[in-house]
Amino acid sequence: MLSPHEFATLMLVSQSLEQVDMNRAELDTLLERQLVMLEKSAEGHRRAQLTDMGRSLLEALNPDVRRRRSTLREAPSPERMN
Repeated sequence: MLSPHEFATLMLVSQSLEQVDMNRAELDTLLERQLVMLEKSAEGHRRAQLTDMGRSLLEALNPDVRRRRSTLREAPSPERMN
């Protein structure tokens, strides 16, 4: 089971890749549980990114995330509307 801090860190990773403190202890737990992975950016910085398992966990706990994501995929882009 994830602690509230680990769950909050998982949510931060899903919402804002650039704003996660890479030295957070909670990030180590999420890496061990394979809920996030580290990726190097083109600039050489490390970034945390959700794995499929991490994404599935968030979607299971908040079904609205899945609905919003599928709605965004189906919505026409502004260029197509003109």
